[in-house]
Amino acid sequence: MKANEQTQQQIERAIRKIAQKFPSDEDTSILTDIHLRASQDSGELLAFDDDDKEITRCVVEEWIDNKDDNFYQEITTLLRNILKRMRNTVDNLGILKPFSLVLENDDKESIAELYVADDDTIIIDGELMEGLDKDLDSFLDKLLKD
Repeated sequence: MKANEQTQQQIERAIRKIAQKFPSDEDTSILTDIHLRASQDSGELLAFDDDDKEITRCVVEEWIDNKDDNFYQEITTLLRNILKRMRNTVDNLGILKPFSLVLENDDKESIAELYVADDDTIIIDGELMEGLDKDLDSFLDKLLKD
């Protein structure tokens, strides 16, 4: 699915609405995650806080009645690319770090971690940490042998 310009603008507008709810100049909010819930049937993209309180919502017309089996994989890539472009906005949310943006399906099941921000580290792509456990295990084994 190649997202059209209107789809990208709708998602960017939703991210800006989240930023408006958590401005960086006010007291820092204590959230650990912002949950983005996407619906293949209705085309809705909803944002929730940790307490499942709705932050904002929009309808992405291109997603309405989408029957693609790889819908969530495709929108994961799309959302990550948009968040990467809007990094200054997202990284300056008035949310205590570390925090993350997580993609969920209609059943509130986590699909992907889209963006993780810490004071010194920002992870936009989940593959960045791929294989870390194996590397750490190998390092520990070597260390213990010495």
